[in-house]
Amino acid sequence: MPPRKRASTQQGELFNASTPQEIRAILWKAADQLRGSMDAAQYKEFVLGLVFLKYVADAFDERRREIVVVLEEDGVPEHRWDAFLEDQDSYTEENVFWVPEKARWKHIAENAASTPDGVGKLIDDAMGEIMAHNKALTGVLPQIFNRDNVDQKRLKGLVDLISDARFAGNDEKTAQDVLGETYEYFLEQFARAEGKRAGEFYTPKSVVELLVEILEPYEGRVYDPCCGSGGMFVQAQKFVAHHGGRDHTHDIAVYGQEANERTWRLAKMNLAIHGIDPEGVGKRWADTFGDDKLPDLKADFVLANPPFNLHPWERSTDDNRWRFGVPPASNANYAWLQHIASKLGDRGKAGVVLANGSMSTQTSGEGEIRKAMVDADLVACMVALPGNLFRTTAIPACLWFLARDKGAQGADATNDRRGEVLFIDARDMGEMINRTERVFSKEDLEKIADTFHAWRGTASARKKGLTYENVPGFAYSAKLQEIAKHDYILTPGRYVGAAEIEEDPDAEPLNEKIARLNKELFENFDESERLNDVVRAQLRRIG
Repeated sequence: MPPRKRASTQQGELFNASTPQEIRAILWKAADQLRGSMDAAQYKEFVLGLVFLKYVADAFDERRREIVVVLEEDGVPEHRWDAFLEDQDSYTEENVFWVPEKARWKHIAENAASTPDGVGKLIDDAMGEIMAHNKALTGVLPQIFNRDNVDQKRLKGLVDLISDARFAGNDEKTAQDVLGETYEYFLEQFARAEGKRAGEFYTPKSVVELLVEILEPYEGRVYDPCCGSGGMFVQAQKFVAHHGGRDHTHDIAVYGQEANERTWRLAKMNLAIHGIDPEGVGKRWADTFGDDKLPDLKADFVLANPPFNLHPWERSTDDNRWRFGVPPASNANYAWLQHIASKLGDRGKAGVVLANGSMSTQTSGEGEIRKAMVDADLVACMVALPGNLFRTTAIPACLWFLARDKGAQGADATNDRRGEVLFIDARDMGEMINRTERVFSKEDLEKIADTFHAWRGTASARKKGLTYENVPGFAYSAKLQEIAKHDYILTPGRYVGAAEIEEDPDAEPLNEKIARLNKELFENFDESERLNDVVRAQLRRIG
């Protein structure tokens, strides 16, 4: 047997990697060597497109193995298997994309070294074949792998690494789950690398988790009017899977819109890789204000992280969405809020990330719009967020939670919170994971979400035995009349007050402490004067 060629450094690292996290880190390092002369957006499509191709190929192969098991159990002769294995319906009926033979990862890996046009041509052709056979992916996948700015030798090395990577599942996760996590990891790495420019496609994970944990989207229609790469939808699905099980992940249907073409492509791939129907984000990218693709949608849940303080924006003064007032041309914050409000069903709820200024601005009629929304009892909860959660912007942020119905809601037996707004000040929460980035811990997320659910009296709060009480410095439930006295400013710090300071039973009594400090002050003063006298005497002697 001829000796095996020595593995590259990265291949050696890969063979020694024992966790999915280590594998992802090695693949990211290898992919980063391909950056070359590509711009950031193209490079993002390039790397994520390759991960997506591996995902659809693995999902196809897994379904193929399932079919073989059934054929063997049914006693079907092997010479008849092809008729079943090549039946496209056998895959699509299980929400698995059909992958033609020349688009299968095995074909690409086996021919990567021998094809005269380079592995990039094989990958571009594979992307084209998959789009041609799967309507939901038409026009979505990148065909940018055979261009002059792509180092074909390094690309082949990356293909080899992805082929060797052990995307193995376990009792809780399939191999496709692990690839889905790899896609999410790469999205996050791009956000870190691109900084401010990443805001259009990425919302920090802990912020998305907080929105979802408060809204609890167990079932129904979930909408995001500026969906970026689809992270809100993925987290909503994870919430359902965690609380209801995998069989219930289809209890939610997602609907979204995205204005940026490349980001829209990322969203389509992200949804597909997580088993969510990519048709949910439409057949084409479009601006939500200028071309609302879902004019009749009434959503059960809205999750959104719109661009902060967007201007200019597609503005029409006679738009029927401006029920509470026409938003100014200089800032779209209240356009987003009113658009979202217009999409809520009879019991619809929304969680929206906005810049802090949205809570207190009085310029260009925004204060009047906010007043009208509060008086309409649409605002349920305001959360002030800590700094450094968003690596894409230094602008402080907050969360708005809207609710069409804050009443007791019959069988749900929730607390009647009509005429009230919950204020939560979370500015001191979270932990810094590096010099510039803060995240919420699981305990932080639970504390904030539990406070909201206790206030609202939801089933999850009753299950935990939670009851609501105002907590100075953290949470306060204000009546609308009190908010009116504050000129409808919704900054939580105005309402929650200062935190109570726990007394230390072993601490020195305050009056005794003051007397001691005064005595020490005078003693230090006398000692200082004595030293000054000594210094002055020495100076007279010298002089």
